[in-house]
Amino acid sequence: MGARVTMRDVAEAVGMSPMTVSRALRDDDMVNAKTRARVRQVAQDLGYVYDSTSQAFRTQKSGFVAVTLPSVNNANFAETFRALTNGLSEAGVQLLLGSTNYRVEREEELVRQLLARNPEALVLTGGHHTDEMRKLVQDRQLPVIEMWDLPADPLGHVVGFSNARAMELIVDHLVTTGRRKLAFVGASEGADMRGVVRRDAVVSAARSRGLPEVALIDAGPAPVSMRHGAAVIEAMGRDVAKFDALVCVSDPVAFGCMSALQRMGLQVPDDVAITGFGQFEVAKVANPRITTVNVNADEIGQQVVSVLRDIFDADAPATVTRDVGSALVVGETT
Repeated sequence: MGARVTMRDVAEAVGMSPMTVSRALRDDDMVNAKTRARVRQVAQDLGYVYDSTSQAFRTQKSGFVAVTLPSVNNANFAETFRALTNGLSEAGVQLLLGSTNYRVEREEELVRQLLARNPEALVLTGGHHTDEMRKLVQDRQLPVIEMWDLPADPLGHVVGFSNARAMELIVDHLVTTGRRKLAFVGASEGADMRGVVRRDAVVSAARSRGLPEVALIDAGPAPVSMRHGAAVIEAMGRDVAKFDALVCVSDPVAFGCMSALQRMGLQVPDDVAITGFGQFEVAKVANPRITTVNVNADEIGQQVVSVLRDIFDADAPATVTRDVGSALVVGETT
């Protein structure tokens, strides 16, 4: 049996966008009669049939879902957004994206602007928001999905994982490999709340396992990257070797730290072990490969699409929480 024909297949065959194809198939006057007839004929020739989800989406008013991301440069967030785009475009639904730059105040501003466009649903990254932003959303009674986190007080639906549990996996692994003196490398206090949760989880996990107090290495304001990781380790010099392991807030930061250590002639993991977070591509191709945590960025996007489908098909419960989990990926840096 061949693969199911999708709206995207029809769109590619006629050289149009999925949104135009969707409008043509529902006899929308925004598409001229000749084009509508052509699209219907191609759809019939290909064997395309609207499914119930597409039918549900066609009944919506604005035809788009609003999404906020902390950064468009972060490869993991880009992977989630790609899954969202691919999953919804088949139904003729478009995404309107806003970047918060890791700041809840910016998120509030963006949400005000997005709500003015009358989106059918709002997808937010993380569970930390200003009180005013929460009130805006709650007053609107709009379907909301918070992703990339498992907030204690969700606004609505949730698709994510426990950042704290992910860091416990890292600490437990380091303990089993004999590391005791840990340092956490992350952004300054404030903007990156998921980074703060990771830092606090490392401190708590180390304490509960009888390790010495975790040192906190400030790599600068969020978002921190490879160059921030490299710069802070270079500033410390060979004194960094007093730690058994550097637990980094992300894989790019871990790569920057590792590069600085190698330039100083320190060996990873013999002199200092390093862990990252997120299973970015750089963790897979680095030499040595970085021990990290896979947080299923693509799966998050797919599950958000699934929840949206249920919402618009009137099959979703009042609230849905989907924990995609996380998994330790042992590389060569520990």
